[in-house]
Amino acid sequence: MNERDLRVFVTRRLPGDALERLAQSVTVDLWPEDLPPPYDELRRRTAAVHGIIALLTDRIDAALVDGAPLLRVVSNVAVGHDNIDLTAAARRGIRVGNTPGVLTETTADLAFALILAASRRIVEADRFVRNDNWRTWDPSLLLGHDVHGATLGIVGFGAIGRAVARRAGGFGMRVLYATTRDATAEDAHLGARVDLDALLREAAFVSLHVPMTPHTAKMIGERELRMMRSDAVLVNTSRGGVVDQDALVRALNEGWIAGAGLDVVDVEPIPRDDPLLHAPNVVLLPHIGSASHVTRARMAALAVDNCLAGLRGEPLLHEVCRL
Repeated sequence: MNERDLRVFVTRRLPGDALERLAQSVTVDLWPEDLPPPYDELRRRTAAVHGIIALLTDRIDAALVDGAPLLRVVSNVAVGHDNIDLTAAARRGIRVGNTPGVLTETTADLAFALILAASRRIVEADRFVRNDNWRTWDPSLLLGHDVHGATLGIVGFGAIGRAVARRAGGFGMRVLYATTRDATAEDAHLGARVDLDALLREAAFVSLHVPMTPHTAKMIGERELRMMRSDAVLVNTSRGGVVDQDALVRALNEGWIAGAGLDVVDVEPIPRDDPLLHAPNVVLLPHIGSASHVTRARMAALAVDNCLAGLRGEPLLHEVCRL
């Protein structure tokens, strides 16, 4: 089959020029709206395509896979892939790609920004000024918690977790980490490995960097939050589902912990009646961990490269579902 006869559905516009490059090789069907395609429309638009370039908001489940008999590759513009039924894809011989590596440093930057924002009450202070509440310098105004010299606990010590640990070195922080993967030579220089309970008990800041799996679902629940220090800050830039959000709201309202910095929540976008919106000392961001011009363009480029490789029957540059 001529490459021009291959069809790829792209579920959203992407930064950079990667989609133009894709369109030079194959026929591209681009979803034109800002919001993701509804599931029924997603199924309809993918029924006769050979490739899909998807985002985390797109549910690529068994029904969609089975309803797309020509499908060869699904390329996710993300590191995570919990929106894709990998079992269904493997059963059909469909390659699944993701975009790790290119977003590591940018996401680590944001995790550290949340550590600083939540601990020093940056968002609250900005709102205080804009609401015309600033009357004078006050020695007790908006007191926060020091980051320098504090203990940072990192849950999940993959590429992003290690990048956060390297940033902590500049603040003279003591780093503890908990992980299920094998240690590397670099790990011992970045911090001390402990079990999760010890990390939660000791750390002034707990930063989550684990994938969304059945094993990690709600891994930070009431038990874990009560174990944390009362002056601790929880930071999550991984997936909202790894935290029991109801328990977190109670922890913030009842003072089990001092605050939280969240780039992700359980349901995205967060419903307007979600009690987390009214909890004290929480910084909420709209899932922007990798949102820099350069990084998002690199993610798009890698997703396109993965897609083209899969259409040609070649191994993907980064492959989740290996055949």
